Amino acid sequence: MLRDVVIIGEGMMRREDLFAQGLRAARGFDAMGWGEGDAVALLMRNDFPFFEASRGASTIGVYPVPLNWHNKSDEIAYVLADSKPRAIVAHADILLGVADAIPPGMEVFLVPTEGNTPDTCPALAEARRAFPHARVWTEWVAGFAPWDQPPRPPREAILYTSGTTGRPKAVRKPAMNADQLAQFVKFQRLVFGIGPGTRALVLGPLYHAMPDASGRAAVNEADIAVLLPRFDAETVLKLIDEHKITHVAMVPTHFVRLLKLPEEVRRKYDMSSLRKVSHTGGPCPPEVKRQMIDWWGPIIGDVYGGTEMGVTFFASSEDWLRHPGTVGRPLEGTRYAIVGPEGQDLPPGEVGEIYARNAAYGDFTYVGRDDDRRACERDGLITIGDVGYVNADGYLFLCDRKRDMVISGGVNIYPAETESVLLTHPEVQDCAVFGIPDDEMGETLIAAVQPRPGASPDAEALRDFLRARLTGYKVPKRIEFHASLPREDSGKIFKRKLRDPYWQGRTRQI
Repeated sequence: MLRDVVIIGEGMMRREDLFAQGLRAARGFDAMGWGEGDAVALLMRNDFPFFEASRGASTIGVYPVPLNWHNKSDEIAYVLADSKPRAIVAHADILLGVADAIPPGMEVFLVPTEGNTPDTCPALAEARRAFPHARVWTEWVAGFAPWDQPPRPPREAILYTSGTTGRPKAVRKPAMNADQLAQFVKFQRLVFGIGPGTRALVLGPLYHAMPDASGRAAVNEADIAVLLPRFDAETVLKLIDEHKITHVAMVPTHFVRLLKLPEEVRRKYDMSSLRKVSHTGGPCPPEVKRQMIDWWGPIIGDVYGGTEMGVTFFASSEDWLRHPGTVGRPLEGTRYAIVGPEGQDLPPGEVGEIYARNAAYGDFTYVGRDDDRRACERDGLITIGDVGYVNADGYLFLCDRKRDMVISGGVNIYPAETESVLLTHPEVQDCAVFGIPDDEMGETLIAAVQPRPGASPDAEALRDFLRARLTGYKVPKRIEFHASLPREDSGKIFKRKLRDPYWQGRTRQI
């Protein structure tokens, strides 16, 4: 049985070789004059160079900045201007699609598309013509001996999360000291269960918080780490069976897609090696959670938290079966409060905004957004805008979302960004974008559009307009037209009046 290897798609690499590549990258970055607090952007699908560059950066105190490789040029340009990385390490084909977003003078490292070498990758050859000063990652790394000095205080990745402006915010955390790092590892093991003696499967792109955290834990500590480049339900079952996977982190949409497989397909694969499955990325429909527990056993844990506040609540299957719908009790070291509209602390059973903080995850800043950072804190606790209550036994339940963020398939979407683009269409007078129930994705986007007087826009034409300017998941699945949109006294669109009819009869509102 394989051990101490990392498997991504059809490729496999020994852990010690991957770590050595990371240490060579660290020496190379240092030779370029990079120092603690600098940043390097990573524009790659799940691939070995992602971990090499990330580990090399962290070794010398440089922040990795994973970029959403689905994003369009304008979105990439915004993040690069905001995070100010010293360089970008990118798959050649992705980079070609956003070439106009790369600032003049930025250092560029090219990675061939998966399954290719630098000599056999047409996209890399084209990218070298587009960026004549670019370096080929594997060739550049090979020119350095591994870093052999003590590592500098490590930095977590700078991750981007949606904000009230409609543009994503960069969450940056300071370096952790030894005690904080030990606490962080302890909680990561508690939540994901990944450590020595485990065999881990990582799903989802590494620019998201949960795959980033579980991926680093798996590559660093698991006996075997398997990363799936793209989610496919039957492939997940096949990998669990083939590699005797013990631990996996998922989102509710993964559960939905697995349960939709025909019964004969599900029975083909042995799931008995699984010991712990953790899920986050939005609430899981109770009927879906119950079916997964019936299928895989009482091994499924629910994680609640956020990039800013850390992991704060956890529910085992036993907890959930006793309190269906809960996302758990607070983890050791977590402080929390349920806060009412007047800022008052609410007693058990009353619904309010959730504020929480796990000290093990350290402090954070929003890069360049001090006002937003202050606005999300109360008495040292942090809110990410969720609303819920704690029952008499101390279990947290989510009810709604104070802000308008939509979670679709575990991906956070902030409608203001879609609205801001839609409003530029010449036939659109006003619009509101919001989430409605979706049995597979949890939520899906819909746009309510008020046409300009005399205009008769076509829904599919508006979707094409958005697709040309935004990542696909930010484009509403449906567009409906209204002669006028409901407004509050202030003139702001009363989005809840549009949204509520779709959620009537549902026990959850997110």
